Amino acid sequence: MTADPSSSSAPTVPAAPSGVLAAQASTSSAPEPTPFDQRSYQVRLDWGVDGLARLAPADVVVVVDVLRFSTTVTRRLEESTDPVPLDADADAISINGAPLARAAEASGAVVLLGGVRNATSVARACLAIQHERAARTSVAVIPAGELTGRGPGTTLRFAVEDLLGAGAVVAALSALGTDHTSPDAAAACEAYVGLGRAVTHLLTASGSGLELAERGLGDEVRAAAAIDATDVVPVLRGGAFVAR
Repeated sequence: MTADPSSSSAPTVPAAPSGVLAAQASTSSAPEPTPFDQRSYQVRLDWGVDGLARLAPADVVVVVDVLRFSTTVTRRLEESTDPVPLDADADAISINGAPLARAAEASGAVVLLGGVRNATSVARACLAIQHERAARTSVAVIPAGELTGRGPGTTLRFAVEDLLGAGAVVAALSALGTDHTSPDAAAACEAYVGLGRAVTHLLTASGSGLELAERGLGDEVRAAAAIDATDVVPVLRGGAFVAR
């Protein structure tokens, strides 16, 4: 005999509370763990927009585009309290750093700009954010690299200036006690520790440095290589960078 589904004897399944449904939806939308997401480490590192997407979501993202988005925005905020919008003018400064900052903002993280020039201050800002949150705070350090163009098929090339800038931030975090770093972050850190005294030469001799020098911007390259020259830390708020 087939039971009548409308019969009162059919078992009733209670509806899940709305909070449970929300939690289930949140869990189902979370990215699946992968061997490359570095989620077990507090300090993580990968390259560019694709690298940011590859990592597990972090509480803080430090965008490192030494030549020249990070340095240009930092220097503007050294000179003025006016916000620096993340707009078309930002894209004109860099086809790498501005899109990366937008992607970081879309992830829901606190977005900072870092590099050689403000590495220690960026590390201190990360610790201050952790204190404000009163919780262990993950940090994704993302060197931007250099895009070879703007059109389809554009590839990302290694940029020694961003390796050193990212390494400077990781080294500063480690010096302040935040040293649970992924292998990728640790390698960048040791590159900076080993080569830091030659950072001016390495930046001016890099492909990006030579390119900017040809455009009459050699002074910007040397400014980018000035170790801990400022305590300004740009943070992205409401579509514009301000000094934290």
